[in-house]
Amino acid sequence: MTGFLFELSFYLAAPVWLLMILAPTWRGTERLAASPLTVVPILAVYVALALPAFPELWTAVSSPDLDTFRDLTADANGAAAIWAQVIAWDLLLGQWMYRESRKRALSPWLMAPVLILTILLSPFALLLFLLLRATRKPIPAPA
Repeated sequence: MTGFLFELSFYLAAPVWLLMILAPTWRGTERLAASPLTVVPILAVYVALALPAFPELWTAVSSPDLDTFRDLTADANGAAAIWAQVIAWDLLLGQWMYRESRKRALSPWLMAPVLILTILLSPFALLLFLLLRATRKPIPAPA
């Protein structure tokens, strides 16, 4: 069951990612990316994975040290819960980047690789996006 939930966390996020990357100008994509509710199903998976590992999880976050965290990630539920959390936060980050890129008229051709990098290595993608974002001022909203 843990393996299934581990995989499910990404599959729940994938449609939103695909729309932001492959259909960035579609109005439905804009509406979907504006909603933080996209992560709720992923967070439900997180809860299902985190509850069985809650004592270990609580120890790792309330008194963090490397050995405690390593123990948490050695447990299948703990590692899968962390994965689901990463998937949810990366998706929220990607949605923010998508919306900011639209406000600043950054090319979808430019943003597609940045969003793919966000899926894979979000800290690097965020740094890259912040550099790109700094090059463009927001376009004023129509009055």
